[in-house]
Amino acid sequence: MKRVFPRLTGTRRVLVFAGILTLLAIGGTFLLDPFRNFQLATAAAYLCAVGGLTLLIGLSGQLSLGHAALMAAGGYGYALTSNALTDAGVDGVVRFAVALVAGVVAASLLGLLLGLAGARLRGPYLAGLTLALVIALPAFTSVFSAVFRGDQGVQTAYSPVPEFLNRLIALEQWQAWVAIGVASVTTTALVLVRRGVGGLRMRAVRDDETAARVNGVAVRRVKVTAFTVSAAAAGAGGAVLCFVTQSVSPGGYTLAFSLLLLVAAVIGGLGSIGGAALGAVIIVVLPWLLNVLAGALELPTELEQRLSGNLSVLVFGVLLIIVMLVRPTGLAGSWGVRRRTKSTHTSADAELGFTASADRMPGSDQAPNRQSPASTTGTTSNPSKQFLAQER
Repeated sequence: MKRVFPRLTGTRRVLVFAGILTLLAIGGTFLLDPFRNFQLATAAAYLCAVGGLTLLIGLSGQLSLGHAALMAAGGYGYALTSNALTDAGVDGVVRFAVALVAGVVAASLLGLLLGLAGARLRGPYLAGLTLALVIALPAFTSVFSAVFRGDQGVQTAYSPVPEFLNRLIALEQWQAWVAIGVASVTTTALVLVRRGVGGLRMRAVRDDETAARVNGVAVRRVKVTAFTVSAAAAGAGGAVLCFVTQSVSPGGYTLAFSLLLLVAAVIGGLGSIGGAALGAVIIVVLPWLLNVLAGALELPTELEQRLSGNLSVLVFGVLLIIVMLVRPTGLAGSWGVRRRTKSTHTSADAELGFTASADRMPGSDQAPNRQSPASTTGTTSNPSKQFLAQER
């Protein structure tokens, strides 16, 4: 990105990069059949939740096992608002936008409450709090079945393709467009938070709360903010998933699904939005590939029924172990570390006055000059420059 748009920096570069990726993803939907577009829309919805989760764990150091419940809050908020607007005669883009905002607000409020309670907790105690939330979800919907309709869940009205696009794209492609748009806005906001002052404070709290507090960082406020932002992203994902499937029920947001979101964040690389995208695609595509493979092997019916659902859990467990052994920072984390290391070395070379052209000068009788400008004057005041000069 720096090579293509060298003059773009900061927020403008993030926005341009996000716009290009969004256009590429939307253009890619024309190459996919309806089922692949449905998978793409599902992966985009998961990306919102995994992105929020990786920001929460990777930057602020808070572990959540209940992000499926936060997605459910977004889905229920979207469904109930959408049905209310449908009864009031509102439909189309206005209904979707208002319902989406309602879903995000519902999840954010729940995340705010969790953040306020979890700011005083650490490690397994915070994980236990979020775990209790996702376990209590079916019971909660059953107690208030007049609103949430128990195990059956809430169905929403059909959202057709807009009339001016009706002859151009199918329903699944329209759903993929909407999901990509929401995921793009959500992940861009997460990237800006990660790159900004808020992200820096989250890292400070994660690394050493006492040192952060001594340096004026409001630790509790940072933790609550991180949880709320992460919950808002998960709520957006739940609302999009409800828009795609036209329903929301507690059976779709179980503890297993919540752990699957965590696995996606860990495999992709904690703290990396690109890693979250990889993880979201993996948890959508891998179960489908396993089902296709099991069907192609023509296994006995009894064995196929036993493997259905369980095989994907086993493969995810094995994949998680392999990634932790080979790439502890995740698939995208290792690439990011190598890129930052290369960038650091390149910047250090530039600061030290190393010029590759001089080193490769043909016919030159002089040895390459690998002394820093400061060392030539006998004043190497920067310890990092001294270290790099000794290494070279």
